[in-house]
Amino acid sequence: MTYQEVLDWMFAQLPMYQQKGVSAHSGKLEGIKNFAAHLNHPEHKFKSIHVAGTNGKGSSSHMLASILQEAGYKVGLYTSPHLKDFRERIKINGTSISEEEVIDFIETNFDYLKANRLSFFEMTVGMAFDYFVNQDVDIAVIEVGLGGRLDSTNIIHPEVSLITNIGLDHVELLGDTLAKIAAEKAGIIKNNVPVVISETQLETQEVFMAIAKSKDAEITFADQIVEDVYQTCLLGSYQEKNMKGVLEVIHKLKAFKVSKEAIRKGLLNVVVNTGLLGRWQTLSEHPSVVCDTAHNTDGLKIVIQQLLKQKYDQLHVVLGFVKDKDLALILPLFPKNARYYFCAPKINRGLDEIILKNTAEAHKLIGESYSSVNKALESALSAASKRDFVYVGGSTFVVAEIL
Repeated sequence: MTYQEVLDWMFAQLPMYQQKGVSAHSGKLEGIKNFAAHLNHPEHKFKSIHVAGTNGKGSSSHMLASILQEAGYKVGLYTSPHLKDFRERIKINGTSISEEEVIDFIETNFDYLKANRLSFFEMTVGMAFDYFVNQDVDIAVIEVGLGGRLDSTNIIHPEVSLITNIGLDHVELLGDTLAKIAAEKAGIIKNNVPVVISETQLETQEVFMAIAKSKDAEITFADQIVEDVYQTCLLGSYQEKNMKGVLEVIHKLKAFKVSKEAIRKGLLNVVVNTGLLGRWQTLSEHPSVVCDTAHNTDGLKIVIQQLLKQKYDQLHVVLGFVKDKDLALILPLFPKNARYYFCAPKINRGLDEIILKNTAEAHKLIGESYSSVNKALESALSAASKRDFVYVGGSTFVVAEIL
């Protein structure tokens, strides 16, 4: 099989949640547990940090990996979804797994995968864990895909667990209140394993404390700790909250030596060290063009606050969503004095651009609809002057198409 044939088979026969939605989510751990046993339990053979949360878990995972790399360790990094290439999900010291290794893993385990009809995410988690063992990593940073309690990554026993901001997202699977969602995220808390909470939230604090207590897990709310002040290359004021959780996790890693200089360099070199994409990423200047993968109410609130701090003559917004987003909550967050370019990402879950345009007009967001993300961006760039600002977002998949 070629690399493309492998990807086509993975995507088509065993759909991923990001493409198909709820129908692709198994909500069980039996599949990944059985697959891990088939692979001779790689999850038991490497040290790890487990990262969950609604917003900030991707940035936090990349910060942790970058710091540990600067400290001289061989660091695995498992994240999702990918933006440009599937291989972004599985990295060691910033280098993606090779196409040959992806092919070899699928071909070696093809009969098992086909017979047991594993989900896209289950087979990808198995691939990552197996790869990290084979490459003898010192530690791996493992980002939860969805939720926590029933996520396929939740078979590891980490050195430290980290839970970032909690917001209303995937409510059809995780619950319709912050407390219910927090309980699902807190499913990664393990017996006697310290857990760090990046941000104290009144609706979730008691949930985390109760579950940590039941597991005899030391719990720390990072925003209540006075830390040394560091700078990061990741733009956006919201990264300050993520950084607090990251710093506290580093302090909890008892078996690893990480100097302040490694922390400083790691935070300043996240993008270079790990290849992080899509977090307040500047694509060009004159006009300024920035994309961000924020796609739920809480994440977009933070990004729009950042957006409104920018200086420009006119704001242009290239905007697209997936169908399961609550537009009644999201659209009022956007400024009414911007020009909008409505589009749909090219996936089954993409929200039709005409529907989005009509819905947005009811919220006094005025613009035109376009048949593709790239056409929307081209139109925005044609209309923008050198002193204007172009923002691209609303969905991970909108950002993926322009990258």
